[in-house]
Amino acid sequence: MGGTSSAMPSRVSVCLDPTAFAVLVDALARQGRADLFLSGPGCVGAARSVVGFAPHSELVVTTDTPPDALSGFCFGSADPALGFLGYGYGLALRRVATQKQTGFPAGLLRKYGAYLEYDARQCRAEIYGPDAGAVHALARLAQNPPVPMPFVAPAPAPVAQSLSRVAYEQGVVQTLEHIRAGQTYQLNLSIRFQRPARDLDVPGLFRSLWRTRPAPYYAFMRQGSYEIVSTSPERFLRVRGGQVLSQPIKGTLAFAHYQPGLERRLLASGKESAELSMIVDLVRNDISANCEYGSVHVGRHKAVFVVDRLVQMYSEVHGQLRADKTCLDLLLDAFPPGSVSGCPKRSSLELIDALEPHARDLYCGCFVIVRGPRDLDSSVAIRTGWRDAQSGLFSFFAGSGIVVDSKPALEYAETMAKAEKFLTLGAA
Repeated sequence: MGGTSSAMPSRVSVCLDPTAFAVLVDALARQGRADLFLSGPGCVGAARSVVGFAPHSELVVTTDTPPDALSGFCFGSADPALGFLGYGYGLALRRVATQKQTGFPAGLLRKYGAYLEYDARQCRAEIYGPDAGAVHALARLAQNPPVPMPFVAPAPAPVAQSLSRVAYEQGVVQTLEHIRAGQTYQLNLSIRFQRPARDLDVPGLFRSLWRTRPAPYYAFMRQGSYEIVSTSPERFLRVRGGQVLSQPIKGTLAFAHYQPGLERRLLASGKESAELSMIVDLVRNDISANCEYGSVHVGRHKAVFVVDRLVQMYSEVHGQLRADKTCLDLLLDAFPPGSVSGCPKRSSLELIDALEPHARDLYCGCFVIVRGPRDLDSSVAIRTGWRDAQSGLFSFFAGSGIVVDSKPALEYAETMAKAEKFLTLGAA
C-alpha cells in the first residue's frame, strides 16, 4: 500500500484473513458510515462481501417513486448502488391498495465515496471509489481496525405477536378456504414479532449472528432511527452480464439436532415439494417477459441445504436478459418475490393484506446491489429485523407457505422455527 498523500490511487488491495475481516466488520458496523452486504463465513457459492463506505448520495423511495427514478439513480454514474426495497413498494407496483400505516421507508438506495469487496477464498479486499480520501480512510481502517467490543446478549423480554397461535392457525384455516375457492393456490402467511430493545447492541448482534449463524446474504444498514439486520438465506435475482438467476426457497424441515437423513425426509414430502414447484413456475413467469424467448429454464430442482437449524429446498431458474431490458426492469416486474407472497401473485397479495393485521414494511422485500444496467444481485428480506431508536422496539417477522394440504399447527410451528434466531437475540 502507498502512503497518505492525496495522490493515493483510487483502487487499493489489502490482504485480510477471515479473522481480520471479522474485526473490520465489527468496526464498520459500529462507526456508522458504512452499509454492509456480507456472505456468511463458509457459505458455498456466496463468498464475496460488499461494503459501501462514506455515502454521498441517496434515494429515499416512497410508494409513489416511479421506476424511472430508481433507474436514473442507479445508472446515473458507474459506481454501484446498495440498498433495499420494501414489500410495500411491491404492493404499489402491483397496484394493490392497503390501508396499513407505517413510518418505515418504502426503499432506500445509496452511493458511496468508497467500496470494499472482500473475497473470502482469496483473503483479499479490493477498495475503490470516486473519493480518494474515503478510499484512503477505508484502507487505513482495514489495516488497523480497533479491537472489537464483545457482544452481550440482552436480557429476556416479553415478545408481542401480531397474531397469536390461535389467530395464526385460524388464518391458515381461512387461507385454505381461499385455496379451495380458487383465489390462490399458495400464500405466505406471516407474524410480526416485537420486543423492547432500547439497549440492544444491534451492530454487535449483527456481527455475532454473522459469525455463529452463517447464511449467504447478511446485510446491515441504518436509515433514520432504524438499525436493520438481515440474515437471509435466499437469493432473489442475480443478473451478471445479462445472465439471469433466481434461487427461490420453498420446503422446510426444522430440527433441534441435525441427523443424517433429514434431507431425504424433506425431499420425500409431497407437500413440501409441491410448495417449491408452484413457486418455481411463478418465478419462471415473473422473469419471462424480460428474458429472451426460450431462454428460461430450471436447473437443480429440489436442491437441499441446511441453515438456521432448518433443512430447506430451493431450485435455480435461469434466463437471458433481453437486449432492450435492464436488470431493474427485471427486478421490478418480479417484485415482491413470489416465494414470500404467493401465487397467483396479485390475488395472493390482496389476500395477505386482508389476513395479516400488520404492515410488512421491509420484510419480504429485497436487498440489492446494482452495478449497471445488466448487473445486479439481490436477496429476499427474510430473517430480517430492525431496532427503532424512537420506540425502542426490535421488530422481526416470520411466515410459512400455505398450500391445500397444510396443517395449521404445523405451519405455526414452522413459522416459530424460522423466528428462533431473533426470538433469542443472540443468546446461547
